[in-house]
Amino acid sequence: MHYQTFFKDALDDLRDQGNYRVFADLERHRGSFPRATARDGTSGHDTADVTIWCSNDYLGMGQHPDVLNAMHDALDRCGAGAGGTRNISGTTHDHVLLEAELADLHAKEAALLFTSGYVSNWAALGTLAGRIPDCVVLSDALNHASMIEGIRHSRADRMIWKHNDLADLEAKLASLPIDRPKLIAFESVYSMDGDIAPIREICDLADKYNAMTYLDEVHAVGLYGPRGGGVAEQEGLMDRLTVIEGTLGKAFGVMGGYIAASAELCDFVRSFASGFIFTTAIPPAVAAGAAASIRHLKANNTERRTQQAKVAQVRADLDRIGIPHVDNPSHIIPVMVGDPVKCKFISDVLLKDYGVYIQPINYPTVPKGTERLRITPSPVHSDADIAHLIGALGGLWEQCQLARIPMAAQ
Repeated sequence: MHYQTFFKDALDDLRDQGNYRVFADLERHRGSFPRATARDGTSGHDTADVTIWCSNDYLGMGQHPDVLNAMHDALDRCGAGAGGTRNISGTTHDHVLLEAELADLHAKEAALLFTSGYVSNWAALGTLAGRIPDCVVLSDALNHASMIEGIRHSRADRMIWKHNDLADLEAKLASLPIDRPKLIAFESVYSMDGDIAPIREICDLADKYNAMTYLDEVHAVGLYGPRGGGVAEQEGLMDRLTVIEGTLGKAFGVMGGYIAASAELCDFVRSFASGFIFTTAIPPAVAAGAAASIRHLKANNTERRTQQAKVAQVRADLDRIGIPHVDNPSHIIPVMVGDPVKCKFISDVLLKDYGVYIQPINYPTVPKGTERLRITPSPVHSDADIAHLIGALGGLWEQCQLARIPMAAQ
């Protein structure tokens, strides 16, 4: 085999299908998010000002003074890195404080930090399902890749149930012996369609069939509930979930992942998960920034309320000009294009001609024929930003001859 030819042919095929991923070279500006500088990917010298419309920093907390001050303070106190794994180098006090904040946020006995939300899912699911004898995992069909990889890594038996389909989940649970260990793995807010799981009903089925529950709240923590504990907090269900998993890299604006659960379960994962034991811990400054973000959002609803208003405003304006988007109860607005080449074209022109950055979402992230622009309005997008976005989308929809939805059909 000629290896370089193989690599080139595979990449060319991706380009021909319109599914080749291009990472925009962006430089965010402290204190002015969602503004950023886009740099030319070749030279790095040609620049343009852009407004980011697809960030997972949903509330702009990556720029919040409380977060930045806490990180500066920790950097001055502790230096840059954690020194290695917590197993070898010890746990810094900022990690201890952050885990306490997270346990409190979810009303659990304990929490355990990981380097990312991906790693927390991979390590926790892989360890729990792999080490509980004869465990079977019941996984929602649209679970994130990190959950799928964790379940695969466990080598446990698995059953895939239709997305948010309670009847299918119950049928699969009923087919298993009542005393066989079971783990139901699902998300609260699904990031591509923005729909929300029926958490209460899933917990009811877990109780009925003697199953544990593992809820991924990465797209919900910070955003829902009176203190930002997620959809489970909003619905008063945190006590019914065995494990709540979350991230520090989205609404909390920093980096890292975690699980919150009983003290014994967290200690079990800490003691057996290779993805925790053998990886370098997040820096103390990152932990301090995340703790400051959590404390702020526990005590303040301003960012959440403002974001909800901006989301409603963008949805209403899209409806007004007939741009199709998925109707859902969350903060995620999937604008449906349905063609990979046109989706990439719209994204490119938005960046080049309008100074608007929205990454195209194509296969394999979403099924073919459902290509989209995933818009995430934040509290720091202005009315002028929204008007500019809607005007740009309206013009490009016309240029690409894409269908609009009449007002009466909305």
